Amino acid sequence: MTTPPKLTRREMLAGTAGLVGGAMLTGLPLEGQAPEPAPAVPPDATKLQGAPTAPLGARSPFEAPTRAPSGATTGSSLTPLQDLSGTITPSDLHFERHHAGIPALDPARHTLTIHGLVDRPLTFTVDDIRRFPQVVRTHFVECAGNGRAAFRAPKPEMTAQQVAGMLSTSEYTGVPLATLFREVGVRPEASWFLAEGGDACVMTRSVPVAKAWDDALIVWAQNGEPLRPAQGYPLRLLLPGWEGNINVKWVRRLELGTRPWMTRWETSKYTDPMPDGTARQFTFELDAKSVITSPSHPDTLARKGWHAISGLAWSGRGRIARVEVSTDRGATWHDAEFLSRPEPKSPVRFQYLWEWTGREATLLSRATDEAGFVQPTRTALIAERGLGTDYHFNPVLGWQVARSGQVTFFAET
Repeated sequence: MTTPPKLTRREMLAGTAGLVGGAMLTGLPLEGQAPEPAPAVPPDATKLQGAPTAPLGARSPFEAPTRAPSGATTGSSLTPLQDLSGTITPSDLHFERHHAGIPALDPARHTLTIHGLVDRPLTFTVDDIRRFPQVVRTHFVECAGNGRAAFRAPKPEMTAQQVAGMLSTSEYTGVPLATLFREVGVRPEASWFLAEGGDACVMTRSVPVAKAWDDALIVWAQNGEPLRPAQGYPLRLLLPGWEGNINVKWVRRLELGTRPWMTRWETSKYTDPMPDGTARQFTFELDAKSVITSPSHPDTLARKGWHAISGLAWSGRGRIARVEVSTDRGATWHDAEFLSRPEPKSPVRFQYLWEWTGREATLLSRATDEAGFVQPTRTALIAERGLGTDYHFNPVLGWQVARSGQVTFFAET
């Protein structure tokens, strides 16, 4: 038996100060700000009392995942996919995309009005909405522009966060939109509805009524707590599997009609230019996609031997049916195993065990969804939609492993 070393008074004071400092950490540093240095810790934590309880929990100061913000009121911040496990994104790391900043809204004053081609136009308070029968669903939200930089101008130093960080997954609590539509009596001739947000840009998108009858939700909670302000507090429209912008945040009005409203958000924006001069419009569903998150840049494989290649796969068309991994730039493919159960319009985490021999390797992943859609190569996507395509990027991507073990981003050229 080894006798633990005795602590000096100086070590005990330093250790206690470090623990108290750690207890005072109630969250991440401000976005864009360098993380705090790790506090001093005692040589033997069993010889000191631990930190006290606190009003809010905090991550270990040794763990400091952060989003990567860009822009100001019109901007975004990206989820650090390479730092996460499982499929659920912590609420404070959910990606952001704003067109006029984050509005300050009082839930006691916020309302949702449903009118137009309905029998009973109604205005609901947040409390009214919460009194309807609830459902809990786990879904991803992905920005339609996720992966644009990696598709158009790939660079070796890109991280998984920069490659695909406008993707996040939460457990949502809310009410089916179909329930509210039955409450107001949507008329049979109504085929579209306009969703309007309560931010300064007054985001408005046209949505087919069929989506409401299918799986659309009005949500007020994510991951067991009220929506974060950046995610639409106090109410958000959630359209599972559809591009992020149409999941209107801070939703305050739904108007029923017979045709799309052709707002600027679906004409000058969120339409996709094609090589022949036309544009793809109302391309709501997000295609099957995957990304390897480990190993990824800036990782370096420290030694030869077995390594777990892990990542996420998702599709707006339903469940992921298969994920394949290649370690030789696509010459051969191998089925990965699922570490979580595939659910509709929700990511699955996959894993493939790979023995690295010290040679150069290129790691790729390819997803197939239950609708039979297979994630295409970058070359195939360019051939179909051109290099100037602006939304719905889902090419096969991966990582180059050098003989030194250094990992850099790889995109087919």
